[in-house]
Amino acid sequence: MRETPWAEPPQPRPHRAFAHTTGALGSGTPHRSDGRPPHTPRGARQPGPGDRPGTTPPVPGLSAVFWAVVVLSVATWQVLVRGPLARLDERLSRALVDTVPRGLSEAASDLGDMTVALPVLAAAMAYAAWRGRRLAALYAGLAMAAVPLLVIPLKEWTARPGPLEPWAHGYYPSGHTATALVAYFGAAFLVSRRLVPVAAVLTAVTGTGLVLRGFHWPLDVLASLCLGVLILRVSSTWQRSTGSTSRSSG
Repeated sequence: MRETPWAEPPQPRPHRAFAHTTGALGSGTPHRSDGRPPHTPRGARQPGPGDRPGTTPPVPGLSAVFWAVVVLSVATWQVLVRGPLARLDERLSRALVDTVPRGLSEAASDLGDMTVALPVLAAAMAYAAWRGRRLAALYAGLAMAAVPLLVIPLKEWTARPGPLEPWAHGYYPSGHTATALVAYFGAAFLVSRRLVPVAAVLTAVTGTGLVLRGFHWPLDVLASLCLGVLILRVSSTWQRSTGSTSRSSG
């Protein structure tokens, strides 16, 4: 677009960036110098397979990761020492157990079972691989494999008894909740971001069902939610790092 003519030649303005003057650094354009990348998200976006625009899953930010670490650490400490937060957790659980029909709470808690959640993730992984996103599918599978590797040692370390089975130990954190979060959010990231709210609902229903049925204390579910956030964050970071290395080497 041409500028409106002035009655007299324009005077040079002090403190004006040289990058915006015509021919700065041999650019030949009045808006951007050569050798500098554009500062818009579109210019910085990496291409995906087949020169299509690449996409990154909407993973938790650093603030969410920070609070997940804090909450998980405090909850684990309180469970280990049976502190006031753990005792309050037990009272809350007793007030909530069987406040809905058991059939309903059991059906909700079953959403976090491996036989239900894993086929959903596997189907999403197959779809992503078919669309050429094999690396994303691989890291989603690795994130799912990390769930038992982290949950089982924590269960053995804390040895927390169950709400309805005080003679049994190993209820903290909830494996079903972590499985639901990583599987359903992983599937949503692989298929479409529009499915993220669905993943959130399925995870919330799973955790609520576990508490209402008496399969887990509320802190068990909360700790697993935090653990799942950390797993998704690490998985996404590795995926981005590996993707950047592959593009630079290619």
